[in-house]
Amino acid sequence: MEFWDIYDSNKKLTGRTMKRNDWCLKDDEYHLTVLGVIARPDGRFLITQRVMTKAWAPGWWEVSGGAVQAGEESRAAVEREVKEETGLDVSGCEGGYMFTYHRENPGEGDNYFVDVYRFEMDFDESDLKLQQEETAGYMLATHEEIKGFADQGIFLHYDSIKQVFE
Repeated sequence: MEFWDIYDSNKKLTGRTMKRNDWCLKDDEYHLTVLGVIARPDGRFLITQRVMTKAWAPGWWEVSGGAVQAGEESRAAVEREVKEETGLDVSGCEGGYMFTYHRENPGEGDNYFVDVYRFEMDFDESDLKLQQEETAGYMLATHEEIKGFADQGIFLHYDSIKQVFE
């Protein structure tokens, strides 16, 4: 069973944990997630398409990411999530932490912080090993193409992370 740390409104650990997806957070409590944007030297970004079996936003486009597990550091979590979802190891890449944003869903028990990372990496498409349970496909997209998906309403988190593509 996976557990997540619970944070206060100042992004400080409370010392308590929650079960994964147990949406029991009070309005002033948060869990932590990460997003890892991978930029290639040619100006394209690796984006993935969510499998159609996802309960939320099936078929939408996104960048790699997920929840930080209890006791895990943000940087370790983004490296793990990118590796699990794409097969790419960003641990030695240029780049790193960019910023944090947060979402509040009053009364739903699902408030969260998102640490956003950007890594610069030159890779061949043959290096990709997509996680079949999470990912239906991928694209090496320009910022304009990503914005186009966002304009269609099928790119997750775009308004919150758009500056990382500039």
